Amino acid sequence: MKYSFLIAMVFIFGCGSAIVSKPPPLPGAFAHNDYAHKRPLYDALANGFCSVEADIHLVDGQLLVAHNEKDVLPGNTLEHLYLEPLRQRIRANEGNVYPTDGKFILLIDVKSDAQPTYTVLREVLKRYADILTVVRGGAVEKGAVQVIISGNRPREMMLEEEIRYAAFDGRLEDLAGDEPVNVMPWISDNFDQITDWQGVGPMPAADREKLRQIVAQAHAKGRKVRFWNTKDTPAVWRELLNDGVDIIGADDLIGLRRFLLEYRQSGK
Repeated sequence: MKYSFLIAMVFIFGCGSAIVSKPPPLPGAFAHNDYAHKRPLYDALANGFCSVEADIHLVDGQLLVAHNEKDVLPGNTLEHLYLEPLRQRIRANEGNVYPTDGKFILLIDVKSDAQPTYTVLREVLKRYADILTVVRGGAVEKGAVQVIISGNRPREMMLEEEIRYAAFDGRLEDLAGDEPVNVMPWISDNFDQITDWQGVGPMPAADREKLRQIVAQAHAKGRKVRFWNTKDTPAVWRELLNDGVDIIGADDLIGLRRFLLEYRQSGK
């Protein structure tokens, strides 16, 4: 009886390095400014999010995670908060971040100067090549985690690499670009570029049509679409999903999780 109870508790809560995926992974859920939560990465994982954002600053040779450089703390490195915990989880889950889903995105928003920051970042990522999607000579070797660089992106520097441990996201002006998807898998931009609407009343029809055209153009190139500066409300989330936006960002992790599970169940 005691043994059965112990097994049940392991299944529900996990034990040691074992990881239990509950709720189910939500591929479109993106933890905006993830590091601002009480438990960076872990809160997002506990809510089923499949992509998280980490802002980084190069300070004295270290990649420190914070929105502003004045807020950096010495121990909050990219490795400590994200890369090493992800590696441990992937090993516990036999190769994936979630046992039932093999896709996870770590979006790294570079806040400091692009080239010196990326030079250090590349060497850090190289040490985690065993868990990352790596591109060698144009051939994609899929890993449990794909890193996408945003913010100050050293595009030309990355395009010249024979071996890449990360991709970068594009902007709306890149919609017609011919970069391979393994180089530019996402189009990311400010929602204000599309509309002033933030969830009150219906979205203007002209803005909705503009949004749908952007999504269609990105999808035709095999890229996903993400917007920042969106309100954390069901009205905005529903509109974005209905118009085909792939990645829904939020600071309210629990709210978005609940909405996405209900949306999935209702089919709309």
